[in-house]
Amino acid sequence: MDGFWENVLRYQRYFVTVLLGVVWHVLEPLVPLFKRPLSAIALVSLMVGLLTFVALTLRAMLGLTAA
Repeated sequence: MDGFWENVLRYQRYFVTVLLGVVWHVLEPLVPLFKRPLSAIALVSLMVGLLTFVALTLRAMLGLTAA
């Protein structure tokens, strides 16, 4: 158990690094679309729509009420 906690912290840092790398590579191709106003509005609308869809789907699946 000499380096147990050090190894546990190392895996957490690795997970965060991998997660940030994935997010970076997903969002990197979308950056040029934000330079034009029309495509930026469309992209933001799409993101909000997808987030709303996922939230409403999860609420329905879990039986949560909106009230």
